[in-house]
Amino acid sequence: MIKKLDKNTVRKHRHWRMRRTLKGTVTRPRLNVYRSLSNIYAQLIDDTKGVTLASASTLDAEVKAKLAGINGANAVSKKEAAKIVGKTVGQRAIDAGYKQVVFDRGGYVYTGRVAELAAGAREAGLDF
Repeated sequence: MIKKLDKNTVRKHRHWRMRRTLKGTVTRPRLNVYRSLSNIYAQLIDDTKGVTLASASTLDAEVKAKLAGINGANAVSKKEAAKIVGKTVGQRAIDAGYKQVVFDRGGYVYTGRVAELAAGAREAGLDF
């Protein structure tokens, strides 16, 4: 009998493989992405101290206000929301004094919402 692993298990293994070499430092923290079915989360992490330096998600009040301001009601696509989250986390990182980061895509394929979040962070001024 063939046993097939579910997509999340495969993603977690891919993320573990990436994380063996990907580390966030004091000068260059890690920009981590987590994508759920309806929301997207991004946080800036210093792995040497084990602390979160900045974060943003579609559940933040500031981001929700931007999402509602674009098209009135919640008629914003997930890609547009991811780009806004990327801009927000990028701005918060720059405000905290971080310009260069290491991008951790969380085991997700670099396309769609993950790529839009990265594009938004780059537009805000982050370098990775």
